[in-house]
Amino acid sequence: MRRTRTGPAATGRRLRSLTAAALVAGTAGALALLSACDSSSDNDASHPTTPGGPPSTENFSGSLPSPLDSLASAAQQTASAAQSSAKAAASSFEASVEAAVGGATDEAKKELAKVDGQGNAVNDVQLTGFPRAKTGGLNAVLVSITNTSDQKASFAVKVEFADSSGAVVDSTVVGARDVEAGKRAQPVAFSTKDPGKTLFPRVAQAQRY
Repeated sequence: MRRTRTGPAATGRRLRSLTAAALVAGTAGALALLSACDSSSDNDASHPTTPGGPPSTENFSGSLPSPLDSLASAAQQTASAAQSSAKAAASSFEASVEAAVGGATDEAKKELAKVDGQGNAVNDVQLTGFPRAKTGGLNAVLVSITNTSDQKASFAVKVEFADSSGAVVDSTVVGARDVEAGKRAQPVAFSTKDPGKTLFPRVAQAQRY
């Protein structure tokens, strides 16, 4: 009966045998995995996909829904509604201003037609802009007219609206009747030209009469 060697030499030989077996098994597994990947690549080569990209539509029947078209349509509807709302607000603002001035505007225009130059009351007028959100996009100003004389007087004021280059885009005339001495009148001047675009108002003429 032979004795089994259990010394260091026998232990080393067993470890080398186990290592060789593990390497063979690992190599076989790797080859099988590569073979499976190659087979999968061959099967999918005619329908490549990109991670995160849109799916191929060649196997679909009918048409795909278009989120972009839907968004564009919704944006157009929103813009159209906003535009309609702005027009309505502008019309309402314009109507309210015209109702407030009454016949003072026609009278003021007649008075300014007699004036040469800027008139005698330019320094009595100050302009304060309205937020366009409250005017439907129209450029509008509050025309503050102070009667600095010692007696009751009426006023005619021409307001010009200019673009950023200084060119006059529009002009309008407002009037104030029978303003008491030391008191103030505040008609509104506005332009219907280039709504939504910033125009710069200035006093072109002002006459006290």
